[in-house]
Amino acid sequence: MRRSLSLRARVAIVSALSAAVVIVAIGAAIAVFLRVNGSEQIDRTLDSVTLAFPAELAPADTAMAPVLPLPSVVADGSTDPVEALATEDATRTELMAGTAVRVRDVAVPGESGAVLALTVPEDPLTQAIRQQQVAVAIAAVVAIAAAGGLGWLLAGRAVRPLRLLANATHEIGDDPGAPRPNVRGAREAEDLSEAMGHMLDRIAMAQRRTEEALGSARDFAAVSAHELRTPLTSMRTDLEVLATMRLTGEQRTEILDDLLDTQRQVETTLTGLERLALGELADASDHEDVDLVDLVDRCVQESARTHRDVDIDFAAPERAVVICGVPTGLRLVLDNAITNAVRHGGAHRIQVTIGCDPGGEVVLTVDDDGSGVPEAERVVVFDRFVRGRGAGADGSGLGLALVTQQAALHGGTVELEDSPLGGARLALRLPPGAELGRSPEL
Repeated sequence: MRRSLSLRARVAIVSALSAAVVIVAIGAAIAVFLRVNGSEQIDRTLDSVTLAFPAELAPADTAMAPVLPLPSVVADGSTDPVEALATEDATRTELMAGTAVRVRDVAVPGESGAVLALTVPEDPLTQAIRQQQVAVAIAAVVAIAAAGGLGWLLAGRAVRPLRLLANATHEIGDDPGAPRPNVRGAREAEDLSEAMGHMLDRIAMAQRRTEEALGSARDFAAVSAHELRTPLTSMRTDLEVLATMRLTGEQRTEILDDLLDTQRQVETTLTGLERLALGELADASDHEDVDLVDLVDRCVQESARTHRDVDIDFAAPERAVVICGVPTGLRLVLDNAITNAVRHGGAHRIQVTIGCDPGGEVVLTVDDDGSGVPEAERVVVFDRFVRGRGAGADGSGLGLALVTQQAALHGGTVELEDSPLGGARLALRLPPGAELGRSPEL
């Protein structure tokens, strides 16, 4: 691919062209001035000769001068010769014997109707003007060349910071973490250097995030495959037994029930994995202003209809509590907290509360009267596929991992504590203006 002209060459060319335009305009003006001024000098010479003519030339001498014929008279004789002479151009340029001359007709004293043609040659003037024009042209060429050369030299100093910046950028290569180019000498180069530094910082950050995401995806895939391998192996064993062995009706029913339970477990695990993946893909544009009181109230009412044997209460401030978040993510946190309390803790009473601590954080707590979570497990149960000792067999081990992910995406934290009701308390703390954070490496 053909390379473009350098900035230095462009500046030199523009300087030469600019000088050429100015010099051509000045040269044209000078040429016109010389021509007009020369003609005026010849005319002034003719004026001087004309003024001196009547006093210096006697009538006898006049007869010796070339006398021009009078202009033709109109056939009817109505035109006077003197008037006819006045209508002609008394001063004019003519060609005599191949030489251009300036001519002026002067009336001869004592000779009625006779005129004498006074002439001044124009060749010396034309030659002088031509010499001056050649000198101006030579000076113009020299000036244009000088302008181009000066433009080249000065542009070299002007673009030197850009050249240094280009060399420093080439040295960075494929390592965005290399020292940033720091060029001084021209404001544009400094601005470009700072912009490139910011760009490289963003590239390095994106590269780190990509590497982290790839590592997380590899771990995620490995753990998911491990967790799904066990129920799938169990399902294959049950199907082989059904296909190869003669079983009683009771045995077939037992195996079929086990298959259904395993299928539900796989389905639950896949649903949890899908939700985790969606959380990883969450974007700041998904956030909106949410009235947490209204959202939790609706979620509690739906949970009360789902778990009819559980007493679920809700307490919140009378005013609205508005945060910036994802409604589906916040509902996911509350649904998982209530489901875990009922399914794994055996709770019969659940208290959901919204409050604010002295630091201004919004605190959402879910208390239950279930079996609780041992203190030694209150941190590890937030990891993926980790189940507490009291967890049911139908769990996927992803419920609290989803809660942790959503807390991080909303810029908050989550933890398990002892509940005043005797079971466990899940406490979600969110900043008042919760914005999109980064999902942790679950």
